Amino acid sequence: MEIFADELAAWERFTGPSRRSTKATLRGTMVAPKTAEPRAEKRPVQKPEDEELARKLAEQAAIESELADRELRVANLRAELGAFERRYLHFIGARYAELDECKAQLAERLARQQPGNERAQQAAREARARADETKCAAGEKSEREPRAFEATPEMKRLYRDVAKRIHPDLTSDRDDRAKRQQLMAEANRAYEEGDEARLAKILNEYECSPEAVKGEGPGAELVRVIRRLSQARGRLAEIEAELHQLVRSDLYQMKERVSEAEKYGRDVLKEMTEKVEAQIAQARERLESPESSSS
Repeated sequence: MEIFADELAAWERFTGPSRRSTKATLRGTMVAPKTAEPRAEKRPVQKPEDEELARKLAEQAAIESELADRELRVANLRAELGAFERRYLHFIGARYAELDECKAQLAERLARQQPGNERAQQAAREARARADETKCAAGEKSEREPRAFEATPEMKRLYRDVAKRIHPDLTSDRDDRAKRQQLMAEANRAYEEGDEARLAKILNEYECSPEAVKGEGPGAELVRVIRRLSQARGRLAEIEAELHQLVRSDLYQMKERVSEAEKYGRDVLKEMTEKVEAQIAQARERLESPESSSS
């Protein structure tokens, strides 16, 4: 029995630590803390008015860009037609005024020679009125030949930026609109005169002005944006109507004919000038003849 007891004690000493270690391991496994899984971050919910404002702002940016392009186009056409008209008056207008004056003098002399002829009296009055009208339209002939209008790429870029930021139809504020109208008129004059520095100054002055600073709630801003969109669409329609009118004008048609002829080496203005000068010479010969009468 003692041997058995000794063997049993030895067995317990041999297996005891192993069992204790196994239990401790099991206890450690059971009480080990679990690793927390990362939680997905919740995105802030955007309010409906903020979403609508974002859409309208994108729409406003697109239509303002289109409006600036159209403003540049119509301003360029106005300037080109104005320059062509000045060239025409320089070469042709003054000569037509001189020719009509000669015709008026011929008609008036005939009316003096035939005081009882009512048709001659009426013809003289009409000839004088036409001569005065032509003289007024021609104005005083300048000593220097007017230059044709030609905008540089930098001028076009500056004008487009000015129109995009400053055009009066892009604001609903009365005071801001009045200031924009004044600045836009100055910009149009600067563009026609080819003054790049003035265009850049106009844009810089407005960008730094207090009126350019805006900032209120999304609701009020949304209303302003909607009204700006409506105003911009209205201005686009006005520009289209003006472009259509300019393209259909007699001045534009003449300018196109002159430009087309220049491609083939013809100087139409010079040809017209020579023709009118020949008519002036004939009229003066008749005036110098005491027997002359109007035909």
